Formats: sequence, structure tokens, C-alpha cells
Amino acid sequence: MRGYRALRASSRLGAIGVIKNELTETVVPNVSGRFSPAFMGAAIVAAERVLRQYLLVLIGGVGLNRSLLMCAGDPCRPVVYPMPMYWQEAMRRNGFAVSQWRCQLLWRGYVLGMWAYGAFRALRILVAGMRAGGAPRPDGVSAVCFMYLSRANLPASDDDTSSHDIVSWFSRWPGRSKRVSKVWHSVPGVPCKRVGDLELEFRPDAIAPLCGRKELSAYARWSLQAILTAGADLLRGQWWHALLLSQATVAAQARCIPPESLARTYYFHNSGWIYRPVWTYEVEAAGGAVAMYFYSTNCEPFKRVDAYPPMYYGYRSMNWSSYLVWDEAQADFVRRAIGPSAKIDVVGPIWFQGSAEILAPAPGFSVAVFDVTPTRASWYQALALDTEFYVPETVNAFIRDVSEEVAALGGRMVWKRKRQIGRMAHPGYRACAERLGCDEHVSLVDPAVSALRVIESTTVTISLPFTSTALLACDSGKPSVFYDPSGRVQTDDRAAHGVPVLSGRDALRAWLADQHRTFEQRQIPA
Repeated sequence: MRGYRALRASSRLGAIGVIKNELTETVVPNVSGRFSPAFMGAAIVAAERVLRQYLLVLIGGVGLNRSLLMCAGDPCRPVVYPMPMYWQEAMRRNGFAVSQWRCQLLWRGYVLGMWAYGAFRALRILVAGMRAGGAPRPDGVSAVCFMYLSRANLPASDDDTSSHDIVSWFSRWPGRSKRVSKVWHSVPGVPCKRVGDLELEFRPDAIAPLCGRKELSAYARWSLQAILTAGADLLRGQWWHALLLSQATVAAQARCIPPESLARTYYFHNSGWIYRPVWTYEVEAAGGAVAMYFYSTNCEPFKRVDAYPPMYYGYRSMNWSSYLVWDEAQADFVRRAIGPSAKIDVVGPIWFQGSAEILAPAPGFSVAVFDVTPTRASWYQALALDTEFYVPETVNAFIRDVSEEVAALGGRMVWKRKRQIGRMAHPGYRACAERLGCDEHVSLVDPAVSALRVIESTTVTISLPFTSTALLACDSGKPSVFYDPSGRVQTDDRAAHGVPVLSGRDALRAWLADQHRTFEQRQIPA
């Protein structure tokens, strides 16, 4: 936190973002042409990019931010963090002192640990295959697999019109293949059920276990060779095979099983936008497909007065085969990230999670309000963002202003907080929320309830920039705006996706008064 304050005081809050964007776009040196095709399999065509993505996921997250912030908070303290040499050079170019020998020592230990983990994972895959014995193969010809879901992302009922989750959305999506009859997921404890014309089926792993002596023998030979190759390379200072060993083991498993045991398509959501797993290249080599879908549109930093800032780190390293996006504005974002050749399907709002609870229409003039819960400073500052917006000063002003203006019109504020994060929420926000929640004109909605249900039960929608709920409301035909109490958000920011941005309380008051007048006119009998 001292480091964060030091960067802010010196107007260098964006320094960490600059470093991470540089690491996103810098080709890993000295690895071109030095990957083993037998080790990488079908991913050999994108080996350097796979390595770059994996580095960003493994060591380029909040841990790196904290190390850089601690250095910024103590000028006598260099960065000590496990990272390759070219990362260290990037830190120095951007004004951070680095302890080279300690970083190198930690890096070698880290890579050695990853090599050991890869060997263990290969052994575990072999043991799982032997235990599976002659278990029947999954039939993936008519199945799709949704990766990294939780219980909240699955239907709460057998009626796909009641729950606004990703599976219910997929069952209603006109663009899906009609030959798909199953949806695989890895959430334990969910009984098999039908959602529309789809059967929901639990599969603990995306890739089926090995089966039979032939597959086990082929995998055992590959594993032994890969472990020895990665270990020998590591002794020579060539660390990339050792680092990727745990990922390559799953890819080899996918190569060894029959193609019909793989799902037709594997869907990944945009919480893991950076890294495309090595095994997905084997899926495509076997005739399957891989896609990444955006369940959110809040993916871009705020526009500055003079220009747009760089994208968040990782986006420019993406290489998913296809992308499902909400609208043309998001399609443009993907093209700006990876180029005009991106395969993009514009599919409208994509549901992700939401209970099947039905909300009764709010009486009279009602306003659906969606904010973003600010976290404690210790967590928020570790993100090292160059813009301080989702902080209590802004969010509290947002909900206070809307509450007071709605009360002045005699309306009802139906307030759904983004998610329940408990003690991680900032104390100042929690106190403000508790006070406002006691007001008679305020109705609090459980964060688990679908945002779409809240929108459907109210007259108009106000969202904090740039949450996706504003676009959901527009798609539902409801008046919708973003409200910025700070006046810092540019009203022509492309991240708004064409939704109006109200800047300051006067603009909010005028818009609400206009909407209230229109509502009352509609109540007068013809």
C-alpha cells in the first residue's frame, strides 16, 4: 500500500500496467525453433505464444503487482520475484530495481517445481487410466463442454426460461448446432437433468481417462520421454519444456484417446481470457472446436481526456479460434486486440449466472440500480490499476445520488449489488449500503438474483460505468443509462457501447425527471 501511494504521488500509477502490456506483446527470446514437436504436439504451431500466455497466467498476476509495489514503497528494496531474465530487463527499463541473482535463484526453483508437478501429473493421468479399466467411453460427438463453471452457472430448474445462466442461454441460442444434445460440465453434486432439448451431464475432466493397454502404453512412453527431455533441457538452461510439462501431459492424453471421446466444442469464458490450454490444439487437430465467450462487456479501461489508454494486459496475446461477443462494439474490441482476421460471432447478451427466482413488478415508478462493490484498499491497490474509479468515494456517491433523486420523485429504487464478497468489501461501502438499505423507498435484491429479472420488474435502469447491465436493459427495451457521479468518465467513451453516460448529478436529475414524466403520462387513461 505504501508503494501504491508512492506511485500515485509521482503520477506513475500506470507503470505496472505498462510493464505487463510490454510482457504481453514481447516475443519470448531465444525459444524460436527450439520447441520439441513430439513434446508440444499440435500446439507446436503456436508454441511461443502458448509459452508467453502461460507465463502471464502463472507469474504475471497480482503476485507480480505486489512485488513491484513493495519495491516502489521502499527505494532501497529491489524486486525479488521468480521470473525469467527478459522479464527482469523489462522491470529495469521501467524504473524498478531488480535483484538479478535472487530472481534467478527463485526462477530456477520455480521451474524445477513445475517440472516435478508435470511429472506427478503424468503419473496421475496414468493411474486414473488404469483405475478406469473398461469403463464406457463418453460419447462426445453430440456434446459440448463448458469449462470452469460453478453451481451458479448451471440451471436452477428444469425450465430453461426461468434461470438466466450460461447453459440456459446456450439451449436458446439460435446459432448453436442442432446436432448437440448434451452439455458437459465439471460441477460436482448437480444431478443430470434436461434443459430444453439438452441433457446436462457431469464430467469431472474435460478429457476422458485413458482406456486399454494400447493407450496406456503409448502414454507411458510419451511421458517418460517428455519428462527426461524437459529435465535434460532444464539442466542446459532451456526452461520452457519444464515449465509447460504439466500442460503437455493433458494434451498428450487428448492425443491418445479416440476423437469421438472429445466434445464437439469446448467453451471457455472471458475470466480466463489470456491462456488457451495446450490440449485445445489437440481438440482442433481431432476435428473439434474451441471458443471463448464474453459474459461481460466491461473489458476496457476508461478513456482519458486526450486519448484511449492501452488495453489491459493479456488481451493482445489471445489466440482463441473463435469468439462469441455481445455486439459490434465488443467485436471491434476483439479485432483491436488481435487483428482483423479474428473469427467473431455477434450473439447478443450472453447470460452467465442468475437464480430462477421471479421478482414481482415494483409498484409505481421504479429504478433498477446496479453498482460495483468496491473492495478493501489492500486488495484493490494490489491490482495496480492506473485509474481509481471503483472505490468507495465514487460508488457511494453513485448510490447516494440515485437514491436521493429517486426519493425526490416518489419512486422506488431496486438495488442489486454485483456480488456478495463479505468482509472483502470496503468497510466504507458496507456502512453506506447498510444506511441506504434501511430507507423505505429502497428495495435490496439478493446478488444471486438474475439482473435481467430486476430489469424486467422495473421502469428504468441506471448502472455504474461500464457494467453490462446497461446493455441488458437496452436489449430488453428499457430506458438505460450509465451514471458517473465523479464527472471523470468521457461521455463519448467507446466502452459505453452506445449507452448514454450521465455526468454529474444535474444530468441524473434531469434524466430521471424526464423518465418519470413519461411514466406518468403512460398511466393516464386514453
